[in-house]
Amino acid sequence: MLRPMAKITFRSALVTGASSGIGREIARVLAGRGCDVVLVARRSDRLAALAAELEGKAEWIAADLASDDGVAEVTRRLAERPVELLVNNAGVGSSGPFHRLHIADQARQVRLNALALLELTGAALPSMVEAGRGGILNVSSMAGNQPLRGYATYGATKAFVTSFTESIAFELRGTGVHVTVVKPGYTDTEMSSDDDVPAPGTLQRRLLWLDADRVGRDAVDAVETGRLHCVPGLTWKFADAAIQSLPRAVLRAISARVEA
Repeated sequence: MLRPMAKITFRSALVTGASSGIGREIARVLAGRGCDVVLVARRSDRLAALAAELEGKAEWIAADLASDDGVAEVTRRLAERPVELLVNNAGVGSSGPFHRLHIADQARQVRLNALALLELTGAALPSMVEAGRGGILNVSSMAGNQPLRGYATYGATKAFVTSFTESIAFELRGTGVHVTVVKPGYTDTEMSSDDDVPAPGTLQRRLLWLDADRVGRDAVDAVETGRLHCVPGLTWKFADAAIQSLPRAVLRAISARVEA
């Protein structure tokens, strides 16, 4: 088990998927704690608005990380001016039986959720290790904990994110660089349709659904204190512990009975 480190304050960070949802909230938290933030996403209008809100604590790069050109542009920025914290948050999901989905869309999902994260981590880590200081915060999901009917590609990419993060965390012990994976449950973001999210004040909303700002705060707290895992929300902490204790055969049986 990794031993928690003393709290570290990051002076610079790059956050992908920063135009909305969890990424936007992470950027706000970091800027509020005095960190200079590089915002990365596809939508330049939203990035410009967030940068203006953060009042001089942010610059932005409009880049599609599902494309080679987009990843190359962000990689160049990391090489030219390294950051102390990389937040890999950009991601996309889809639902439905895999054989009915467009394979090009599924390949794009893998490119964004997994391969871009791997490439940007590879670009950021050498300078951090050389400096003896730095952090990687990878946004995974509870969906990566088990087989998930109707979300085969999304769940598989998040399983990759969790496993990859855990592996490099142990490789980096003693370097001064620490790595955190955050695994949110249901979170009210633009990826959630209005039909999915229960009405405010309902029991289901209070027990199961998280607000993006809560996830953002918990994630930054976790990486600042060197924790490997972050599961926001008491309900999801219990769910995560339960899932980890169940045999895979049981998880497969449960997943097989869940409608997509």
